[in-house]
Amino acid sequence: MDKKLIEELKLKLLEEKKDLEKILKGFAKKDPHTPGGWRANVPKYDGGHMEEESDEVEHYQNLLSQEASLENRLKEIEEALDKIQTGKYGICENCGKEIEIGRLKTYPAAKTCLRCK
Repeated sequence: MDKKLIEELKLKLLEEKKDLEKILKGFAKKDPHTPGGWRANVPKYDGGHMEEESDEVEHYQNLLSQEASLENRLKEIEEALDKIQTGKYGICENCGKEIEIGRLKTYPAAKTCLRCK
């Protein structure tokens, strides 16, 4: 694969990584016990109304779901960046053939080609 294209895709991955981390920092902190893990901020209960606390719990559950989704995406990006470093980027994990350039431009963290998707 063309080195210029790889560098372009690497920059795209790094930009998305930065954006994801910014979103996560808005409602979570890095988990020091889990490499690459995050932990959503737990709401503080002040003994207020049960209805308000119920809303906070529901909001927290939504944040946990969002956190998991963003963490997974961040992990995919990290794996793609590692593959760039090791020279294994753009190779389908299933069949071992090159992943289509169009697919990588659309989804730079792709692990498989369109046939194996």
